[in-house]
Amino acid sequence: MHIVIMGCGRVGSALAQTLEEQGHTVAVIDRDPTAFRRLGSSFGGRRVTGIGFDQDTLREAGIEEAGAFAAVSSGDNSNIIAARVAREMFGIENVAARIYDPRRAEVYQRLGIPTVATVRWTADQMLRRLLPSGAEPLWRDPTGGVQLAEVHTSTAWVGHRISRLQDETGVRVAFLTRLGEAMLPSSQTVLQEGDLVHVMMRTDEIDRVEAAFAKGPEEEGGH
Repeated sequence: MHIVIMGCGRVGSALAQTLEEQGHTVAVIDRDPTAFRRLGSSFGGRRVTGIGFDQDTLREAGIEEAGAFAAVSSGDNSNIIAARVAREMFGIENVAARIYDPRRAEVYQRLGIPTVATVRWTADQMLRRLLPSGAEPLWRDPTGGVQLAEVHTSTAWVGHRISRLQDETGVRVAFLTRLGEAMLPSSQTVLQEGDLVHVMMRTDEIDRVEAAFAKGPEEEGGH
């Protein structure tokens, strides 16, 4: 996958290097050309000097061929504008923005842009949003028969209750991560855009559960 990153600070440079090590092609945008020094001489991706929400700059970075976009500059407003341009102008589905002010995060989340609050930022969180796929095991019981995992959830589930997700996939939702905060949902809790879903399931049912989460809910009356 080709991935465009806006911001070549500590977070952006680390993210770029990790993604390149995983075999992806990467372009990094920063208005300060000296920032690219953080990437090191071994970085093989594109270095684009410019404003990350400028459409011509994004095109130079290969946004039209990109599968994901990360906005991790030092400015909340720049990050959210760039993320919206990537999503709305170029149709990039996997978009994430870093937010310094957690009070703003909920507002941005309602715009359909998954956010990562800086105070709780981890590379794993950002990577999971940019490269959503399958299940990421977090814990297994000693026998290996049951595990807790974060499962990539199709946006088709947004707006549906946890109870329906559980009924149709046969899992137990252990907790959600919403706006950087862990929460224990009730059966009435409704999934929102950007929620990370952590479930308990049988290890031998991972493939079936992944498929059900990726597919979305059954058609009404289709049971």
